[in-house]
Amino acid sequence: MTPGARLAAAIEVISAIDRQRVPAAKALKEWGTAHRFAGSGDRAAISGLVFDVLRRKASSAWIMDDDTPRARVFGMMKLERGVSADALAALCDGSRFAPDTLSPAERHALTVRTLNGAPAPVAGDYPEWMDAHLADVFGDDRVAEAAAMARRAPLDLRVNTLKAKREKAAASLAHLGAKPTKWSPWGLRIALGADARNPGVHAEEDFLKGGVEVQDEGSQLAALFSAAKPGEQVIDLCAGAGGKTLALAAMMQGKGRLIATDGDKRQLAPIHERLSRAGVHNAEIRAPKGDADPLADIRASADLVLIDAPCTGTGTWRRNPDAKWRIRPGALEVRLKAQAEVLDRAAPLVKPDGRIVYITCSVLPAENNAQIRGFLARQPGFSVVPPAQVASPLWDKAEDFLAATLQSPEGLLMTPRRTGTDGFFVSVLRKAG
Repeated sequence: MTPGARLAAAIEVISAIDRQRVPAAKALKEWGTAHRFAGSGDRAAISGLVFDVLRRKASSAWIMDDDTPRARVFGMMKLERGVSADALAALCDGSRFAPDTLSPAERHALTVRTLNGAPAPVAGDYPEWMDAHLADVFGDDRVAEAAAMARRAPLDLRVNTLKAKREKAAASLAHLGAKPTKWSPWGLRIALGADARNPGVHAEEDFLKGGVEVQDEGSQLAALFSAAKPGEQVIDLCAGAGGKTLALAAMMQGKGRLIATDGDKRQLAPIHERLSRAGVHNAEIRAPKGDADPLADIRASADLVLIDAPCTGTGTWRRNPDAKWRIRPGALEVRLKAQAEVLDRAAPLVKPDGRIVYITCSVLPAENNAQIRGFLARQPGFSVVPPAQVASPLWDKAEDFLAATLQSPEGLLMTPRRTGTDGFFVSVLRKAG
């Protein structure tokens, strides 16, 4: 396909997303099924265009003074990819598979209009109803923070120290461009260009033999702050597919008791195969059965309970750009209730001097700081451990990393702009001895 044909295809997919109100992944899959002549490179390029449009949905429409799929694609090409009006006009030549030629109004907008004077939700590309929430945490920096959350994310890997060393894994995966991450002592990062296909990591020998797992660097660091140690009793209370369970197991060096559970047993389905591939032998999976509590035998005995809490996922917008436009205020209320419940469930599991590590992939204060304040009011036997006190003994980059984060009395916040990771909130809570 020509670049112009790819552009036309992106407009077609965006139109389908608008018309059918379906997730981008579904619309792209349906387009690919209907256009089997498109090669893998074409599909990757079209996917990149579509997701970039979703990342810059509001600002692209503003630039073009038009909210049609065509306008948003053109506005994105200017804002995100730096394509000039003349270069775009060359792609839109009106030939059989290319978009129609630019109108005078489109050429004028591409040449003259900027984001100067745009409201914060437009310049930062986020839903208007979230403006107050983002202002609450970022203040006047919310546009810059949100803009960073609108850029394409790299692909991060965590080296499984039960089976591999980072230096060897980096050398083995050098053909994919893998390089050590800035902060995580276990991480490798693969930078991705605008049209780049996600590399086939799952087909690499390092992955197949359990030496690496796909995991954002921020998620790795959140697990690091748990300070899980060999010989401890550790509970992953919202284990899901097991990303952080695997990180905890590596930190424990296969020694101690690791229990993984989740309120939704369907979420646990992938964890068994992942633990086996990673060579984890000290993990026990407890799936809920009816109304029975899978942790009924545990009372005040856990050294660590990790809560990877259900949340709005605002910190992962750069990976899931259509999610930010689909979320509604009611979804936040549902998440807040679930977070409070899981925090209270964790409290009686922890032994004296034990700890709860509360993690979200959200940047919203209601899911982070406010939840911790509410928990402390309900559970006066707990207190927040300052991030510096937790981090300093863990790794040599702790001081520089903490300086990059946004810290509060309740914990720390990572963001794409500050730390180059997804957005993660971490709070370490210690139970009085």
